Amino acid sequence: MERGHTLRLMVRKGSDLTNLRDLPAELVEGDLSSPDSFDAAVKGCRYVFHVAADYRLWVPDPVPMMIANVEGTRALMLAAQKAGVERIVYCSSVAALGLIGDGTISDEETPVHEHGVIGIYKRSKYRAEQEVLRLVHERALPAVIVNPSTPVGPRDIKPTPTGQMILDCAAGRMPAYVDTGVNIVHVDDVAEGHALALERGRIGEKYILGGQNYLLRDLFAMTAEIAGVAPPRISLPQAVIWPVAVASEWLSRAFGIAPRVTTEMLAMSHKKMFFSSDKAIRELGYAPRPARDAVKDAIDWFRQHGMLD
Repeated sequence: MERGHTLRLMVRKGSDLTNLRDLPAELVEGDLSSPDSFDAAVKGCRYVFHVAADYRLWVPDPVPMMIANVEGTRALMLAAQKAGVERIVYCSSVAALGLIGDGTISDEETPVHEHGVIGIYKRSKYRAEQEVLRLVHERALPAVIVNPSTPVGPRDIKPTPTGQMILDCAAGRMPAYVDTGVNIVHVDDVAEGHALALERGRIGEKYILGGQNYLLRDLFAMTAEIAGVAPPRISLPQAVIWPVAVASEWLSRAFGIAPRVTTEMLAMSHKKMFFSSDKAIRELGYAPRPARDAVKDAIDWFRQHGMLD
């Protein structure tokens, strides 16, 4: 809108539309698991942003996630191309990229193979990104790919797994941590990065939209300091938490309660998820703000909306 575009947003039937309430946008119903809804959604559009995904770090049945994230992505790309869309920005994830893991920073060119991608969500995003790249090369799909790292900030109404981590720490519910690292980026910078990719990105290229790399220990210390609570001080090895993760998954399958820790989460934590946004900064003019701003804005929003005392 600020760039002079009108918006049409595809939303799922029954979705919480709180974050869209004040947007002057046309809403159409659709679902990544229902490709027959795509034609109406993209008809007459000049550009398409594909930013939807089933984002959960653990699911009892991986098939629906794969259908939504992989098959849904492919079908939406083809529907957009059929409708004559000039350019597509596909929101992938750093989950689809290569990861060195020892603290060395990865980028868009770091080698990646599916057998090294841990977790159903990450595998689904890897396969979806590979499908988009295949369509670019084989069918001249006019797509630019962006790879957000770990978005944090306001309007996280669910919250997302990342937002839940910040919320738990800010509420003093994070007694311990594991020795790993993440790249934290303000969610508003990720949104701006999508717009920049539309305007300046090269077709078929990938752009990491990240912020600052943090050890989990330091991220939680900063979060606790902003929230005014004691930080977690116990570093636990993955082996100690493993039985808890196994039990959490069993309880989740038995009672339908989402687990806070899973075996896949622990396996992922063996590698520090550090990334560079230099390519996006250089080619797109991307300018991420400090991670502290993202954490503070998230905590302030959680408090304003009664999710944090």
